[in-house]
Amino acid sequence: MGMDKRSTIAAAVIGAAALAATACSSGGGSSSSTSSPSSASSSSASGSASATSSSTGAALSGDCAPFSAYAGAKGTVTIFGSIISPESNSLQKSWAKFEQCTGITINYTGSNTFESDLPVKVNGGNPPDLALIPQPGLLTQMVLTGAVKAPPAQTVANEANWSQYWKNYGSVGGTFYAAPMSANMKSLVWYSPKFFKAHNYQVPTTWAGLMSLSAQIAKSGTAKPWCGGISSGTASGWPATDWLEEVVLGKYGAQVYADWISHKIKFASPQIEDAMTIVHNWMQNPAWVNGGFGNVQSIAGTTFQNAGIPIQKSQCAMLQQASFYEAQWPAGTKVGPNGDIFAFKLPAVNPQIPTPVEGGGEFITAFSSDPATQAVQNYLSSPEWADSRIQVAPGWVSANEKVNQSLYTDPIDQLSAKFLADPKATFAFDASDAMPAAVGAGQEWKSMVAWFSNPSTPVATVAQQIDAAWPNS
Repeated sequence: MGMDKRSTIAAAVIGAAALAATACSSGGGSSSSTSSPSSASSSSASGSASATSSSTGAALSGDCAPFSAYAGAKGTVTIFGSIISPESNSLQKSWAKFEQCTGITINYTGSNTFESDLPVKVNGGNPPDLALIPQPGLLTQMVLTGAVKAPPAQTVANEANWSQYWKNYGSVGGTFYAAPMSANMKSLVWYSPKFFKAHNYQVPTTWAGLMSLSAQIAKSGTAKPWCGGISSGTASGWPATDWLEEVVLGKYGAQVYADWISHKIKFASPQIEDAMTIVHNWMQNPAWVNGGFGNVQSIAGTTFQNAGIPIQKSQCAMLQQASFYEAQWPAGTKVGPNGDIFAFKLPAVNPQIPTPVEGGGEFITAFSSDPATQAVQNYLSSPEWADSRIQVAPGWVSANEKVNQSLYTDPIDQLSAKFLADPKATFAFDASDAMPAAVGAGQEWKSMVAWFSNPSTPVATVAQQIDAAWPNS
């Protein structure tokens, strides 16, 4: 998660490219966790005047004065999301002062079955007040149920704090529904600087160099070059979709990537099957994976949260995972270029593609419109909340352009910002989440798990399975 040095984090996305996009799940350590105390000027779901204020804005004093705009409403607001412990631990800290000053209680529940649970809750008439949806495809599905509420006036006004790119992905049919909340950088490779230094390995800057380094590490016998895990509850498989997306974007560029999302280019096309073959040769190479866990098939059963553990044991050299993975390292792990763990930018497969960068994030979606819910919705879409969470959540970056950039002191945040803010970068949101939910958050995930469980399955067979799930309309 991270972006701009000039004006913000998501501004980089605009300068990067008008591409396709979305966001794969991010999450934490356990299966669930609960904490308490398309158009350049997309319209709001409420139109304009019909978006009501969330509170009376009662005057507060002292260090609670900044929360006056949210005061007046009382009650408990439930939030449901895919972010789980330990990554979710910072959420409660980030809004603790808001709760204290306004008297509103926030109960957050995170689950690694979020993508399947949310539709059940909504269709069953028991939705949360707010949901943190990481997939625009799932947002569209929820909007089509008629259950998503119009954002309040202040959230609509806060829309000016995000780049158009991010606003488009919080909109359905040109109508704005959900405020972007976070941004993360997917295109990272985690490694141990100490391990690299001890074996005189250099951080590669090209794909050829990365593959050569992988072969060198494998030949040395000191460790497997790669480790990985794609188990994530009902979202199992999403890390493998990221690997495929990185290769598609890094070899074929923005237009092919966008056409793939819209299914103008099918999974069974030469480009995507070629990209799948590259993933097979990389992450299904028995000589290269799965350090610390076992054979290729072990990737399917290893949780993504645990996938990087062997790096700290010198059993594995590298892990391709997003910036939010920083929350998974054990307490006390020093993250930095001279620390226990750090990350480098995944090189482009095709050096002619300028700095391919894949990103993701979450969108705040309302299923209730009571004053307390709207007060929380307004706060979570504000730069003040973003500033609060940045200070308690290393590896977390906001998509809000008015955050205080000086707060980004974490080295991974700074690394992410460097690339996400690059005006020459080829930026794309996570493709699987931009696809229809039945595909990107459904069959593709299932097919990836099956493929890694049986890596001898022909690429063409996997591609055809996923294409077959594409909705007809």
